[in-house]
Amino acid sequence: MTATDNQGRTGRGPVRRRLVIDLTPLRESPDYRRLWTGHAIAILGTQMTRVAVPYQVYVLTDSTLMVGLASLAQLIPLMVCSLFGGSVADAVDRRKLLLVTEGLLAVVVGGLALLALLDSPPIWGIFLLVAITAGLSALDGPARSASVAGLVRREILPSAFALNQTLTQVGAIVGPAVAGVIIAALGLSMTYGLNVLTFVLSIMVLSRMRPMPPSHIVTRPGLTSVIEGLTYLKGKRAVMGCFLADLNAMFFGMPRALFPAIALDQLGGDAMTVGLLHAAPGAGALIGALTSGWVGSVTRQGRAVIISITVWGLAIAGFGLSQWLPLTLLLLMVAGVADVVSAVFRQTVLQLSVPDHLRGRLSAVHIGVVTGGPLLGDARAGATASITSPAFAMVSGGLASAIIMVLLGWRLTALRRWTLADAESDSDADRDRDRDRDRESQRREDRT
Repeated sequence: MTATDNQGRTGRGPVRRRLVIDLTPLRESPDYRRLWTGHAIAILGTQMTRVAVPYQVYVLTDSTLMVGLASLAQLIPLMVCSLFGGSVADAVDRRKLLLVTEGLLAVVVGGLALLALLDSPPIWGIFLLVAITAGLSALDGPARSASVAGLVRREILPSAFALNQTLTQVGAIVGPAVAGVIIAALGLSMTYGLNVLTFVLSIMVLSRMRPMPPSHIVTRPGLTSVIEGLTYLKGKRAVMGCFLADLNAMFFGMPRALFPAIALDQLGGDAMTVGLLHAAPGAGALIGALTSGWVGSVTRQGRAVIISITVWGLAIAGFGLSQWLPLTLLLLMVAGVADVVSAVFRQTVLQLSVPDHLRGRLSAVHIGVVTGGPLLGDARAGATASITSPAFAMVSGGLASAIIMVLLGWRLTALRRWTLADAESDSDADRDRDRDRDRESQRREDRT
């Protein structure tokens, strides 16, 4: 018989070893299925807008600098709002937060659609709207990530994150391709309008989820709440290890900034070669996600993080050495597979090591690391290549990433040995702390 716990999740025993992606979370949890489906609809439109905005800015200004500034306009509100977005996600009904943010995103993208109808839309208006979009996304992301652990049983949580990664990679590949066709055939305004439609459809799906109110006495959103979340990290060596591991991989091994130089000079290619280099990691990540059925059978998730990031670094080093395009693409695809595997297990460690009332804030820190790390990595790679060569920048960076990951794995015993049993132990300790915290909060309220 199938057992059902107090959150409506079903338990069906151990996850079987398999290769093809595990669909158990979608079958077992109707609410996870709705969360996933809503995200699947919205992410396609979001990726279309991410292509349309830089294209529109470049057409209007004929300036790559302005295109870069459009990205910068999004970075600041994304980084700032993600931390506070996490504190909001821990203090309110996460379902309502998702509905509100996606509704506001539909309105803002609708503003972009209206601006695109003008003959000469103001650049400052586009910058303002994309900055607001980034800030709203920083509210949406932590709430979405923090919701998953409450919708599926812990044994299949890695499979749920693998399904999420599949969405991300499919969106990154399909969205830009669809955007190019729609922009050419129907224009920018219609492209933005279709993104609005995807948000509306997503809201319709998410509205069928059950409410997800806080299960504890909450801390009011704000700076105090953010500090509480960051303070919690002090005693969580496994979670800190995941953050350090990802920063290491992205800072030393991020190859994106050097794709043009390596494609044109080292490989003797052209613009199409540059495009292939950009597509290869995403294609590898998609393959990794679609063949991730085995992740649920892994017992040492922390060790899997260490191994996958070490493979990432070695693949990037090989990419820097390669002068044959097929081998180069293969190595980038291997790096993409390693990246998606690392992401699945890092999310598992994070979500199961953190109590529910802090998941939003810690998810926000994770999003900040994932967003900021590649930008720092691009800067490091470009600076190193300008002093030495693109090949040296990639080989040295990839090897450094692999070596540092091995050293981190050796030093960070908590990460190397982390298993689901540690998550259960953490949950018991967190429940005791939460009980004491709630009692103290109640006593303070009674006194006032």
